[in-house]
Amino acid sequence: MQISEAESVVMDVLWARSPLGADEVVQALAGQQDWQEATIKTLLNRLLNKGAIRAEKDGRRYLYAPQVKREDWVLEESRGLLDRLFDGRVAPLVAHFSAHRKLSKKDVAELRKLLEEIDDGKP
Repeated sequence: MQISEAESVVMDVLWARSPLGADEVVQALAGQQDWQEATIKTLLNRLLNKGAIRAEKDGRRYLYAPQVKREDWVLEESRGLLDRLFDGRVAPLVAHFSAHRKLSKKDVAELRKLLEEIDDGKP
């Protein structure tokens, strides 16, 4: 499922807390985005049509909730990125960031720890 960058902002609100009415989503995004209410409602409708969210009638309004788990979406997005740019391989991705000085000492330490855990057979 393709979720645009703008749609992912709306999804983040729903992943953090749901179900929410459209007005509550608008309110949650008021401090983050300079979007009109109509824009947010359009994004909700797009997500609804894609099946990324569901809507349940609650009196005179609808409550929206995710149909897609954030972890599943992140996995799909990261696989797509790796496939498109790095032939499905992680090492060239890390090498790219390393070559462009985008890895902090903390990142390197975390990568070392992760590799040690993989070597030890831990998931």
